[in-house]
Amino acid sequence: MQRQSEQLALDLTSELGVRLAAADAALAADFPGDRAGRQPIHTVYVPADRFLVGLAQAWGEEALGVLDTHEGLFAELAGDDQIVSRVRQKLVVEPIEDLRIDFEDGYGSRGDDAEDDDVLRAAAALAADVESGAMAPLCGIRIKSLESVTRARAVRTLVGFLTVLADAGVDAERFVVTLPKVTSVEQVQAMVFLCAQLEASLGLAPLCFEVQIETPQSVLGADGSALVARMVHAAEGRCSGLHYGTYDYSAFCGIAGQYQSLAHPVADHAKAVMQAAAAGTGVRLSDGSTNVLPVGDSAAVGRGWELHLGLVRRSLERGYYQGWDLHAAQLPTRYAATYAFYRDGLADAQRRLRDYFERTGSAVLDEPATVRALADFVLRAVHCGAIGVDEVRAGTGLDVGRLAELAGRAPGPAS
Repeated sequence: MQRQSEQLALDLTSELGVRLAAADAALAADFPGDRAGRQPIHTVYVPADRFLVGLAQAWGEEALGVLDTHEGLFAELAGDDQIVSRVRQKLVVEPIEDLRIDFEDGYGSRGDDAEDDDVLRAAAALAADVESGAMAPLCGIRIKSLESVTRARAVRTLVGFLTVLADAGVDAERFVVTLPKVTSVEQVQAMVFLCAQLEASLGLAPLCFEVQIETPQSVLGADGSALVARMVHAAEGRCSGLHYGTYDYSAFCGIAGQYQSLAHPVADHAKAVMQAAAAGTGVRLSDGSTNVLPVGDSAAVGRGWELHLGLVRRSLERGYYQGWDLHAAQLPTRYAATYAFYRDGLADAQRRLRDYFERTGSAVLDEPATVRALADFVLRAVHCGAIGVDEVRAGTGLDVGRLAELAGRAPGPAS
């Protein structure tokens, strides 16, 4: 009877394998898991006409200057000398993790001749920084929308920029294109076509792009479906991120200017849909920006820093590990808020990981999915510079490679 039972189980399992083969293959293709490597904690947007050789270092120096001018204020807001020290070190070594040269809203419409000139100049400057090693780990451009009014200009800018990089021998592997104001799945499919044609024509490595979610149509389609989910899968693996556009989305939803914020309920709704759409796909999420800058007298800088610290922390707590920065003076609070978030949760995450693997019978019964999240938390802390490798090993008994395995991602540089 036992042998008969075993054979029946084998036969049924085999039959289910046949019946579910297509579904298994679709699941593996559509939801491959987290993207390998490090996710940047921010994307810095710089209008194309302001992008110059050595910009990343210049922003770091400017940020340190603001920090020095308001040293006591920053120390009070950061509340931890070790965090202040780490922020200073970061601003020297790697002030910008991801840079986007902006040809869209931050740049405006200047006519073809002016934009063509800026395309050539900015692309040459980027190539020079890549060659010298001065460029941020990730970089790219934001083109104009593929809506009919700006489509020709968007394509012209992208072709011109990538042609300069190709002629300079720049590897486009870590180059990202931001596609703004997406309103249809067809625009994403058009971007896939555009990338493939440029790769073939210019001999480029596979191109990735980000979909910028800043219109209600991209969140909720006319048929009531979440178009952003369809956009992710229509990208055929080329979509590396979904970026929330704070002010365009808020304005489209009719939110008055003084209440537009990445903390507004309409923003939380859009980002919750984005989060569900991206889960398990390898597509990363980025929150938007705040246009309240820490500039001016001490009171104004203090207000800007305090707001930025709170918004960055809020995003991190909601699972948005990346956001936009628009000014060098926002760099100190971006790093301070991020480091504080990870260091505040480090002891608990490390203890729970150690308890899980040592089976200590602790009061918290973590499941494998939570262990994956705990490992991802510690790994992100290492990647951004909040903690050191030695701290991880001492706190968990695990090395970074093992953490990456547990988190479901391979170790590596920013990608």
